[in-house]
Amino acid sequence: MSTTPADGAPAPVPVPGQTHPGRAAGSKSGRFRHWLLSGLVDERGTQQGPHGRNPERTHTWWQVMCLTGVDYFSTLGYQPAIAALAAGLISPFATLVLVALTLLGALPVYRRVARESFRGSGSIAMLERLLPWWAGKLFVLVLLGFAATDFMITITLSAADATAHAIENPFAPDWFHGQNVIITLVLLALLGAVFLRGFREAIGIAVVLVAIYLALNVIVVGTSIVEVFHHPTAISDWWGMLFRQNGNPLMIVGVALLVFPKLALGLSGFETGVAVMPQIKGKPDDDPAYPAGRIRGAHRLLTTAAIIMSVFLITSSFTTTLLIPQKEFQAGGSANGRALAYLAHEYLGNVFGTVYDISTILILWFAGASAMAGLLNLVPRYLPRYGMAPQWARAVRPLVLVFTAIAFLITLVFQANVDAQGGAYATGVLVLITSASLAVALSARRKKQPRRFVLFGIITAIFVYTTIVNVIERPDGLRIATLFILGILVVSIVSRIGRSFELRATSVTLDITALDFVLEDAEEGEIRIISHEPDVDTTKEYAQKNKDERKYSHIPQRARTIFLEVLRSDSSDFEEDLVVHGVVKHGYRVLQVKSGNVPNTIAAVLLEIRDITGVVPTIYFEWTEGNPISNMFRFLITGVGEVAPVTREVLREAEKDVKRRPAVHVS
Repeated sequence: MSTTPADGAPAPVPVPGQTHPGRAAGSKSGRFRHWLLSGLVDERGTQQGPHGRNPERTHTWWQVMCLTGVDYFSTLGYQPAIAALAAGLISPFATLVLVALTLLGALPVYRRVARESFRGSGSIAMLERLLPWWAGKLFVLVLLGFAATDFMITITLSAADATAHAIENPFAPDWFHGQNVIITLVLLALLGAVFLRGFREAIGIAVVLVAIYLALNVIVVGTSIVEVFHHPTAISDWWGMLFRQNGNPLMIVGVALLVFPKLALGLSGFETGVAVMPQIKGKPDDDPAYPAGRIRGAHRLLTTAAIIMSVFLITSSFTTTLLIPQKEFQAGGSANGRALAYLAHEYLGNVFGTVYDISTILILWFAGASAMAGLLNLVPRYLPRYGMAPQWARAVRPLVLVFTAIAFLITLVFQANVDAQGGAYATGVLVLITSASLAVALSARRKKQPRRFVLFGIITAIFVYTTIVNVIERPDGLRIATLFILGILVVSIVSRIGRSFELRATSVTLDITALDFVLEDAEEGEIRIISHEPDVDTTKEYAQKNKDERKYSHIPQRARTIFLEVLRSDSSDFEEDLVVHGVVKHGYRVLQVKSGNVPNTIAAVLLEIRDITGVVPTIYFEWTEGNPISNMFRFLITGVGEVAPVTREVLREAEKDVKRRPAVHVS
């Protein structure tokens, strides 16, 4: 099919990833596809999620703190109840251990992550840089599985807890009771619909929700503390029961150290805190290579959020344990999944309690929105760039539909049960924090900072212990994460194989010398390229290669030729910016380009030469020795193998017009 329009004007050269106007644009299916893939305009492999592009407006650090706070602070809706259910009367002491780990472990780790990954990529990007090649990619995919577990369970657990608050409200209609799953599915559908419609002004909404929610919690917790001191027997009764169950203070401390991993939900929010860094307003004179003002704002965000949350965790754990009967925390109890709401109704009346319920429902729902934004930020940042997801995975709306369907499935499997999902949530949170600790420890080691390496190594060991204990106690989290990991790996492998014959270069640049080489030959009307593997760098090697190609490929003796060499790099990379250098070696003109994928790179360079010169080049190969099947596997893994046939196939896929397609000659 010709690519020249009827008016004779040359057609634009197709670019992979770009949409092509005029194809059924007026049909209903065309309009729907255009709407669904809106935003799929970036061919360079950069992330296109909510925090991916440079934001039009940045905000002060405390406003952005509210955006991440809807995830972090909203855990107060269920954390005290889950803590009491998991740790019983020791809950306040276990919470103290958790707070110590937050302020002395997670906070220093993520302050360093903010310094080294200030573009919002988080700790996963640090590990990606520290662990290159296929092992690094595989490790990142595993972490993405745990991150997906974290964010997806945040969505479903928050919606389920919002449902619990709605059902337990005394003014709720009777038909709400027993309809947990249906109401949760409605909330999830509403969340998906909002993201399909378009989600803007998130920070403005978050500031209002967080301000109201924290103010209400101050009232509830403050009132509860007063009630505790109005009933001094509550403390003595709790203390007595504690000693009867555990015997002595050392036993209490030991049990607290053993059970605190069950409270790991209170550590959520740190990864989101660094993901939203591009939204933080820096200083006008910030250096893009190291925006000190933005980093300083991120440090304030993380520190302030951690201190606020630590205060609420300690006070809420103390008051709920002392004022709420233990039986009410059990499944079906009035405080199950809603301990602070129970206290709000009990001591401030049903009207105030209803206001508190509404505020909690809204911030829990918005926490799901924050987690959805995190997923939309995370997946396009890695999988499409690795060639491990279809191109449509760069667009927001298809991903929203996929994530909403997964959220529906999780809700149906867990029957919208908050307690049942707590283990999976904690597993995702702990693995991400453990990976962040490992990343900063490796970074300190690489930068030859022995004291910090030891410090972060100890923190990593503590989080490893915490993660292992949590997995042993609640293996459901690991099972769910394993399913996510397997799903990501299967999709990644299938997608990588399916996209093997795509042009992978996001840009091709020829330096001045390389440009001179091809323009000189273009003046004669022929550009002949000889593919050469840069293994032996001798005059004899180049002379023999030139002689053989002229003999067996019937290249005229007086015809000018240019060698093309691909210097191999990381074959696990998919999208690359190619820079072609022109050099003279042993009297021969040579184009050199660094890449991990030889055939795709050769095809991209040939098309770029055609576009620059207007002359369709010809490239000459020799057949590759070895079994074709094993060579194909070599290509998939190492980026080499059957170079000539694969180059031809990549060109065939990229350029449908035979007359404009570079010719491949093999001898």
